[in-house]
Amino acid sequence: MNATRLAPMTRRFRLLSCGLIAAALAASEARAQLVLPGAAPAAPEAASASPAKARSAGASKGASAKGVKPGAPPGVAGLAGRSLLLNGKSGLLQISGDDKAATIDKLQLAGESVSDSSQRCAVDIVGENPIQATSAGRPDGLERFEADVPACPFSFDVLDGAVLAPSQITACVFKAADCQTGPGGLWGPDGASLVGDAAKFAKERAEAEKAMAKAVRAVQDRAADSPEAADLIRDQNGFAGQRDDTCRDYAKESVHGYCALRLTEARTALLETRLGEFAAVAG
Repeated sequence: MNATRLAPMTRRFRLLSCGLIAAALAASEARAQLVLPGAAPAAPEAASASPAKARSAGASKGASAKGVKPGAPPGVAGLAGRSLLLNGKSGLLQISGDDKAATIDKLQLAGESVSDSSQRCAVDIVGENPIQATSAGRPDGLERFEADVPACPFSFDVLDGAVLAPSQITACVFKAADCQTGPGGLWGPDGASLVGDAAKFAKERAEAEKAMAKAVRAVQDRAADSPEAADLIRDQNGFAGQRDDTCRDYAKESVHGYCALRLTEARTALLETRLGEFAAVAG
């Protein structure tokens, strides 16, 4: 998925201290802590998690197509106090804030050693002040924020109880920690904690699939007269595979289906947003 980029800000960061602390975490996992003076907003270099063409930050404000009424998108406020794990099993992300700005209160990235890929590592990124993420609007229907984390800038979309970060083209390398990692994927609840809600997720997934199918039909109705709509339909044909690729590593996904549910909801939001744009152009 491609995302809108914000112009880089000029504020620079000084690395106050950086150390690698050897610890026996699971299979000889190493952990390092990077102490940063906080982060000013800047443009991430990561590839977008959205498969659709990049749009302006305000593009999602267009009127929706007839018969498709997008609901209110989830907000950052709903994530306050939650501990999110990458793919429901590793790292740690804690976020607070509102629709204007988000604050990354805690960020731990798990990865592998640069010098020995068989060794696991984790990098705790801590600052005098929490890392600030700036709003990029709702280019794909969901609130998007961008954060400039030294050596690993990234963006994320806010879902219901989770956030989706794009896959990175290259790994984030923390040389002093001898660790390479990346934030790409679905950050959500511990996979094991979701098993008891499998039936509820299955019901919600069925509803999300119906909403997505309705949006797809509305896009198809415009495909003959709109090259953009035709491109979106072609892109939609690959969505199921993209969803499977993203969710394959989510802990116990085959049992609860949480990741597939959230990505289906995100895709529906994108389709409804594009329909709003098509209707605005046609009108």
